Amino acid sequence: MLNLTYEFKLKPTAKQVAIFEDWLEQCRRVYNYALAERKDWFKSRSCQINACSIRSEYIIPADTPRPTYASQCNALTAYRKTSDALQSVQSQVLQQTLKRLEKALLVCGNKTTASLALKKQEICARLYSHNWGLTQFTIEQ
Repeated sequence: MLNLTYEFKLKPTAKQVAIFEDWLEQCRRVYNYALAERKDWFKSRSCQINACSIRSEYIIPADTPRPTYASQCNALTAYRKTSDALQSVQSQVLQQTLKRLEKALLVCGNKTTASLALKKQEICARLYSHNWGLTQFTIEQ
């Protein structure tokens, strides 16, 4: 049996590059917001009940459930209806961003989010390069 492999080089147009950069920016913002929400929830439960400082601690109501992938996807769906920037990005791409955060937290043991950092713009281009959903490329073989 003979296996052939092909290597394709994608050459997006300037308009497509602008779309990709916008998608990456929106994915970065969704990731950072979801991570910050989880960090705030963990920090609000990290101090002793008799030693919490009102000025320096995060105060989130005690009955607030822990943010999960499902709850953040539901919140994202509701927010997408009001945000023009998020409506330009496919919903599966944004959900995949939340799924990546969930996997990162599982690798950390989900005990703390201290080791996870907010994403910077230059890092996002590497992480999300294979999630581009456009099909109109010029392909060179």
